[in-house]
Amino acid sequence: MPDCAPPLEHITPPDHALPAGACDSHFHVFGPADVFPYAENRPYTPPDAPFEALRQLHRKLGISRGVIVHPGCHGYDLSPTLDALDRGAGRYRAVALLPRDVDEPRIAELDRRGVRGVRYNFVAHLANGGWDELAAMAPRIAPFGWHLCVHSDQASLPGLLPRLKQLSIPFVIDHMGRASAAQGTHSEAFEALLGLRDHPGAWVKVSGLDRVSASGKRPFADGEALVAALLQAMPERLLWGTDWPHPNVGGDMPDDGELLNTFLRLCPDPAMRQRILVDNPHALYRFES
Repeated sequence: MPDCAPPLEHITPPDHALPAGACDSHFHVFGPADVFPYAENRPYTPPDAPFEALRQLHRKLGISRGVIVHPGCHGYDLSPTLDALDRGAGRYRAVALLPRDVDEPRIAELDRRGVRGVRYNFVAHLANGGWDELAAMAPRIAPFGWHLCVHSDQASLPGLLPRLKQLSIPFVIDHMGRASAAQGTHSEAFEALLGLRDHPGAWVKVSGLDRVSASGKRPFADGEALVAALLQAMPERLLWGTDWPHPNVGGDMPDDGELLNTFLRLCPDPAMRQRILVDNPHALYRFES
C-alpha cells in the first residue's frame, strides 16, 4: 500500500504563458507498479504517477521540456525513467541513481538516451551512497559532460558545499538546499548557498517551496524570501522545478499551478524568466535545439 499521498487532481491555472521551451527541471515518474515494480528495499511507497499523468500536468502548465529525477523507490532500476525518456522524443532529460560499480559502456548508453547526471541524497531518510562514492563517481562521469545532483538539507548543506566546490565537474543543489525558511536568509546554510554565485560550476534549483517552509501550509509563503534572495543574487545559476508528484510531503499537498504562479510573481522580468526556465536548463541538460 502507498505511504505517500497522491498529487492534487485539479490545479490552479498559470497566470501567464511561459516562454517557448520552458523546462520543469525537477520531477519524478513512479511506476506504474504493475509494469515497473518498486524496489524491494525502497525508502517509501508512492501511488503510481506515470508518464501519461506527467505529460498532462505539463500541458496544463505550458511546459514543453523537463528533467526526470530518478526516484529512490525504484532503486537502481532505471526502466521507468528510460521509458519516459524514450517516449518523450527528445523533450526530456534525466538524472539517475547509479551503483558504484557502473561501467563506462553503461554510462555511454545512458548518455545517448538522455541521462545527464547522477544524484546523491544526504537527507537522512533517503541517504544513498555517501561522499566517498560521490567523489569516486565524479571523474567517471566527467568525460560525458554530466553533473552531480545533490539533495541536502539544513544540517548537511554547509559541510557539503566546500567539498563540492573542490570537484572538477558541475553540481546542482536540489530544493534550495532545503535551507529552513524559519531561519531566514541569513542562516549558515542559506548564506553558504548564496555563496555559490561566485562558483561557475554550481547550479541551484528553485523548487521544493513546501520543503523549506516551516508552516507546511499552502501557499508556503514563508519560503518566498529564500526564492527572492536567490533570484536577486544568482539568476544565471538557477533552475526551476515542480517536484511533482511531491513524495513524502509532511504538510499540505502543493498545487503545481500555484507553485508556478509564485515563481512568476517573484520573477516578473521576462528576460530573467527566459533565462531560468529556458536558457539555463538548455545549457546544463543539453536539449536539442
